[in-house]
Amino acid sequence: MAQSATNVGKKLIKIDVTSDSVCPWCFVGKKNLDKAVALSKDQYDFEIKWHPFLLDPSAPKEGVNKKDHYKNKFGSRADQMHARMAQTLEHCRFLRGMDWIMTCLASQEVPWIATGSYFLQGNKGFDKQHNLVEELMNGYFTQGKFIGDRDFLVESARKVGLEGAAEFLQDPNNGLQEVNEELEKYSANIWGVPHYVLNGEHKLSGGQPAEVFLRAFQVAAN
Repeated sequence: MAQSATNVGKKLIKIDVTSDSVCPWCFVGKKNLDKAVALSKDQYDFEIKWHPFLLDPSAPKEGVNKKDHYKNKFGSRADQMHARMAQTLEHCRFLRGMDWIMTCLASQEVPWIATGSYFLQGNKGFDKQHNLVEELMNGYFTQGKFIGDRDFLVESARKVGLEGAAEFLQDPNNGLQEVNEELEKYSANIWGVPHYVLNGEHKLSGGQPAEVFLRAFQVAAN
């Protein structure tokens, strides 16, 4: 779990993660990042912040069939890529969810609330955001949840102790400016996700194994 309070004798590692909630490699990367954080929590304190990325900004909000999407985008490589991702998810003991890919700003807005609403109230904002990303990805990849469903978004927010999501999502314009600003700031020069920046300098990309994160922590701490 993300931590944000620095203890005496520990170095703080700030991690900016740019991802899309429907990206399977982002889910794999998050699981491995969490494992690395758990293994090194006695050495470092962590401040993990998530930023949005849209794999396919043109995808309709009602969703598209995942296999069709890959075929249209990658052609003859689509079946091989789909099989590889399925194998990776099974290897990580994730159950395969629904055959839909969703590009929906609503799913990006809810994590933004967690940071925007709670950051100024103390150090709980980062934990709430991190846990909310887990709920969204876990629901999509292991339970077949439709990530654009308002009830699913609200329930996910409730589970991590985030109040006000139902009211916030009643207006489709709420948070759009903030999300678009995040997209412009953190996604402008990124061509794929997940993308990690440690302490504002050290960069990693892809669903890296925990061992790679552990080495990156050492470099960033020094």
